[in-house]
Amino acid sequence: MSIRLEMIQVARLAPELLGDAAGLVRSFMIKQLHDNGGFVDRKGDPDLYYTVFGLDGLQSLDALPEPSRWQPFLESKLSIDDSDFVHLCCLIRCLSIIPEKGAFRDELLKKLLEFQCADGGFQPEKDATHGTAYGAFLAVGAFQDLGVNLLTCQDGILASLNNLRTPDGGWGNDGQQRSAATNATAAVMTTLRQFGMNPDSEAVHWLASNCHPMGGFLANPLAPVPDLLSTATALHALSGVQYEIGEDMRERCLDFIDTLWTNVGSFHGHWHEDELDTEYTFYGLLALGHLSV
Repeated sequence: MSIRLEMIQVARLAPELLGDAAGLVRSFMIKQLHDNGGFVDRKGDPDLYYTVFGLDGLQSLDALPEPSRWQPFLESKLSIDDSDFVHLCCLIRCLSIIPEKGAFRDELLKKLLEFQCADGGFQPEKDATHGTAYGAFLAVGAFQDLGVNLLTCQDGILASLNNLRTPDGGWGNDGQQRSAATNATAAVMTTLRQFGMNPDSEAVHWLASNCHPMGGFLANPLAPVPDLLSTATALHALSGVQYEIGEDMRERCLDFIDTLWTNVGSFHGHWHEDELDTEYTFYGLLALGHLSV
């Protein structure tokens, strides 16, 4: 199962905890769909990045709008030659929903490979020497969405990720970091699973140790407050290696997520965040999905 489908499958479980409030989430997500077919960013402009979370979120809630509402927006982006790496991966992920995706496959794959680094990894900058954890995670997901055999990129990506290991047991996003980060470590752990590999116990315990006493996960051990992105990605990575979070951690994380909930059907990213968007709404669904089992 691909990274995308796995996350959607987990997010489908969130309504078990949301109850009637799941309807509020559906309404919020649908309201983020712009008239031209893309989901809006925080400025109100349609954006491929937020469209990923809008489509995946509504699909997990069995409320995906008719393709005529959003497919033309995606197809309009195919003619753009200077797509950055992140938005290219977002386009590939969104197009994986439609039956005609095969017609775009070769051209999208060609563009994706332009971001492969000298060490075999991937990152947002073309012609780079070293890949990043986030780049590997996005690239592997894009390969899956394009139907590419991961064996074609396995050796290079694994070698690149090996260079990102930090002395404290996790992974940094790039080779310049000497201490691990939650999202980078979660990304690597999830990426490794796509190749049939599991991280060692040191990495698993490092990630689990970043759960805040009041619930939620810290972006790194020195972060002042937990955040929803780190919480969702950490729970997803830990679940992927069958780590037992325990009832205490589960309840603390549920309490934390409850503090981020708004009655308009969305979640704040952290305690000091005021904006709402499809990204953090989806991460709320993903985190709740893991905590529902």
